[in-house]
Amino acid sequence: MTTEPGITRTATATATRTVELDIQGMTCASCVGRVERKLGKLDGVEASVNLPLESAVVTVPAHISDEDIVNTVNATGYTAQVKKPHHQPGPSSEGEPAADGLDHDSHDHMAHGGTASQLRPRLVTAAILTVPVFLISMIPALQFPHWGWVVLALSTPVVTWSAWSFHKAAAINARHFSSTMDTLVSIGVTAAYLFSLSQLLADPMLTEHVGMDMGGHGLYFEVAAVVVTFLLLGRYLEANAKQRAGDALKSLLNLGAKDATVLREQHGKRVEVKVPASSLVHGDEFVVRPGEKIATDGFVIEGRSAVDTSLITGESLPVDVGPDSTVTGATINTSGRLIVRATRVGSETTLAQMGRLVSQAQSGKAPIARLADRISAVFVPVVLVIAVLTFVAWMLLSGDVQAAFTAAVAVLVIACPCALGLATPTALLTGTGRGAQLGILIRGPQVLEDTRTVDTIVLDKTGTVTSGRLSVTDVVVLGSRSREDVLSLAAAVESASEHPIAQAIAAASPGHPAVTDFTSSAGGGVRGTVDGSTVLAGRAGWLEENDVVITDAHRSALAAEQEAGSTAIWVAVDGEVAGLVSLKDTVKESSAAAIARLKELGLRPMLLTGDNAAVARKIAAEVGIAPEDVMADVLPEGKVDAVKRLQAQGATVAMAGDGVNDAAALAQADLGIAMGSGTDVAIEAADLTVMGNSLEQVAQAIELSRKTLGTIKSNLFWAFFYNTIGIPVAALGLLNPMVAGAAMAASSVLVVANSLRLRRFGK
Repeated sequence: MTTEPGITRTATATATRTVELDIQGMTCASCVGRVERKLGKLDGVEASVNLPLESAVVTVPAHISDEDIVNTVNATGYTAQVKKPHHQPGPSSEGEPAADGLDHDSHDHMAHGGTASQLRPRLVTAAILTVPVFLISMIPALQFPHWGWVVLALSTPVVTWSAWSFHKAAAINARHFSSTMDTLVSIGVTAAYLFSLSQLLADPMLTEHVGMDMGGHGLYFEVAAVVVTFLLLGRYLEANAKQRAGDALKSLLNLGAKDATVLREQHGKRVEVKVPASSLVHGDEFVVRPGEKIATDGFVIEGRSAVDTSLITGESLPVDVGPDSTVTGATINTSGRLIVRATRVGSETTLAQMGRLVSQAQSGKAPIARLADRISAVFVPVVLVIAVLTFVAWMLLSGDVQAAFTAAVAVLVIACPCALGLATPTALLTGTGRGAQLGILIRGPQVLEDTRTVDTIVLDKTGTVTSGRLSVTDVVVLGSRSREDVLSLAAAVESASEHPIAQAIAAASPGHPAVTDFTSSAGGGVRGTVDGSTVLAGRAGWLEENDVVITDAHRSALAAEQEAGSTAIWVAVDGEVAGLVSLKDTVKESSAAAIARLKELGLRPMLLTGDNAAVARKIAAEVGIAPEDVMADVLPEGKVDAVKRLQAQGATVAMAGDGVNDAAALAQADLGIAMGSGTDVAIEAADLTVMGNSLEQVAQAIELSRKTLGTIKSNLFWAFFYNTIGIPVAALGLLNPMVAGAAMAASSVLVVANSLRLRRFGK
């Protein structure tokens, strides 16, 4: 598995840290490439710059300061500042930091060249003045004596004030001997304006007569004005569209409760005090009434209710909770009154983790996008050369100054690589944001590439394919003790273990005696002293290691239980087999449909379990997994080896699991998928996380990742295709600069609109 720059999962040999920057002034893919190259020249620094978010995630060695990073960006011609970390958590009222520890405001500046509100007055001014300029210049019937001076007066504010962002960015880049998309726009617009002005000054009587078409008067004020207006319109539409693309993340970050009703000791009594959720600390006990959001992660200490977790997990059915049940912040209590003890607050909460993962994914860069970056780095200088060559060629071949000038300006305008810079980040922004709404977290852009190549998916049985909630279904007596006695002794010794099977057995006999001298063996069993007797519970091998003899008759009883689909645990008392405790785990209702969907996506599903082969095959048959694709009797430490064996056979493996003992296998797999109901360790080791319990979300996560990657590819194709076709057409004189400006703006808007289609995924 690959880790994106700035997303450090494990300690590395060289100490590094992550710095997040806000960067103002970037306008296209060339700007992105330039900032990344400059930062990359610093020793040991890696940077991933995001154009729509106007941000960068920078991996920095310990010896390089934040000031060094900021100064490097500023010296490149842009304005950078380090994002301020939020140390005091809480989604709160004005002036208070956010509970997730993230900078919410950074997602409100996603339009390069300004936000929609900043662009609107310049666009409106340009549109109002450009309409008469265009009509007078193009329609002879509307012309009047000396109309050229009126057109000059109307177009001047458009090419100066309205187009100021283009000129300013071009000037900043020129000071650093570089060029971007704004360079092309500024040169093209300025050239059209100054050429027309020089024509008018050279011959003040040029427009004395009326009824002159464009070819007759030789003025290009309308070209300059229309190009500026179209480009501003394109940027305005981009700003609105990209803001919608980021809405999913912003809504996720705003899910948290604003207030909490905390229980405080006052004058010897426990009273309810309403406080900002930001002030909660570990161990606080707070009340959640029906209809209220749970303020932070914790566990229930009093009350029973059903909790709507759809905001976090994407699953619609409420979850029943009671004493000792864990609950997640931002979920909604639907019925009973609960008292919850806080276990994770601020940046530790599930909601905060989700927000960070989505932000990191959106700040990253897919490998496919780096091709666009490399091309855009040399694109603008090449276009400038092509424009000059176009002008020279036309002059040599035709001697027509107007035709040469028109073709050169059209090349400059049509070539702007705006769509290239937007192709990847807007799709990532929308895809990862939509995923968050569905309870699917994509760790980074590299994951999108990984989902495309995966052909095998290994599914951990317990908690992934099955509910993971075992219950005792039978007790088979194999000695002189009664059924109740066998179960009670087994429950006593298992009560000291945290294994799900142990907890299920302990729950089946709540009145069991106490255990002493307890020991356990991972994947083997448990041992302890109960009422003076030595009791063992576990696998056959564990009993035999402890000198317990298992006869053929005993094994026949085990086989009968296994054939019935049960998991059977041996119980021995004082060195003799006492019986078998049989348990069953129910298959999740969604598993069969999900596995069918995985097959449709071209994946080979395989079942991995520590259970015996008979139980595993029965579960596999229920969900549609072939018998030969079952890996049974696999100990926790054997899961990694199972994944390695498949990889050695040439398979590209995805692994889905939820437990601590799944973490190493998730890390080993080409694509690790953690079920969100599982442990933090599993989630940290995974590439994809589904916050719910349904296997259907796993299939949905892979499908969304592939669709997002497909959108990035289609965006890049059309952006490249547009420039590849547009430049020669313009150079041949077949494209009016005004049409070129409209086409360039339209290409950017179309790329963003294509990305926005991902918002409808899963609807």
